[in-house]
Amino acid sequence: MIAKLTGILAEFTDKTAIIDTASGVSYELFITPSALQNKRIGETLTIYTYLQIREDAHVLFGFSNNSEKQFFHLLLSVPGVGPKTAFTVVSGITFDEAVKAVSANDVKLFSSISGVGKKTAMKIVLELSQKFKTEFKFEMQLSDDDKTVIDALVELGYRKAEAQKLFEKLPKDLSIEQKIQEALRMSVNK
Repeated sequence: MIAKLTGILAEFTDKTAIIDTASGVSYELFITPSALQNKRIGETLTIYTYLQIREDAHVLFGFSNNSEKQFFHLLLSVPGVGPKTAFTVVSGITFDEAVKAVSANDVKLFSSISGVGKKTAMKIVLELSQKFKTEFKFEMQLSDDDKTVIDALVELGYRKAEAQKLFEKLPKDLSIEQKIQEALRMSVNK
């Protein structure tokens, strides 16, 4: 296992770098933007690493510090999240931002990261909320029309939770007015 590299930055792009070590071996690795922040070719740097061994390749990921690497390992513990996705998340947000997003059930922050889909973002928030011992609340993605129906039911005297339960039972192909009428009919016929 390669845990850390110290060497001279020989080349880099926005996602990869080549580091020449004193032993004469050069390593090419995926590297987080924070690890390259304010770095120039020829500078010495120390990078914390994670080595992924696959049948067809050995892939090295580099991080600016051990905290970033531990955040990466935490993301790897989420079922369905592999090294590339975890690396993408670590490259996109900090650990502190992730903790705040998980506490606020902010799936949008994770899904706004290029390469992270909505389902993966929800899975990350759900799994990390359990690890951070915070409560995860699944919130339905509602259209403006759906919100209008629920708001109308609340205005008619229903508690929000009741209005949402009624809404969930409604056929999806009705107009706003039909949904409100059907919800009222359903609540009267209980």
